[in-house]
Amino acid sequence: MLWVKSLHIVFVASWFAGLFYLPRIFVNLAMVPPESEAERTRLLLMARKLMRFMNLLLWPAVGLGVVLWAHYGIGWGPGQGWMHAKLAVVVLAIGYHHVCASMLRQWEDRAVTRSHVWFRVFNEIPVILMVLAVCLVVVKPVELGEFFMAIGAGFGLLIAVTVGILKLRGR
Repeated sequence: MLWVKSLHIVFVASWFAGLFYLPRIFVNLAMVPPESEAERTRLLLMARKLMRFMNLLLWPAVGLGVVLWAHYGIGWGPGQGWMHAKLAVVVLAIGYHHVCASMLRQWEDRAVTRSHVWFRVFNEIPVILMVLAVCLVVVKPVELGEFFMAIGAGFGLLIAVTVGILKLRGR
């Protein structure tokens, strides 16, 4: 079981590295001057390659998580509400992955109208998701109050980061 858990953590961490970096490429794309076609082309190439790599990392991460749950019974039984919350975070992370893929297609079609500031805020979402997932897995909150404290901490972090980015924008 420890080998499966270790590989799951490695694949999840690697996949999340892509979720952290791809929106950063979007920030850079949003800042490219219209006349700099070579820079835009290079950034799109990087984004496409990273998305392909992220797609390859996503499925072993999810598959190994399913093995830990279904075969080894992690998260089964009473008092395992944390697992339901973690699965909700996983679904949100997979949704974020698909939104990134959709945005990449929009960049390729020159259909993006959002600013680099919007992408800077968007870039913080996987950080919040990872914080929530790690807190849920490590703390394994049993009581509803503990669960809402973990969720509140995640949203508090998101608000703090967003306000910080918006204040930096004003400089």
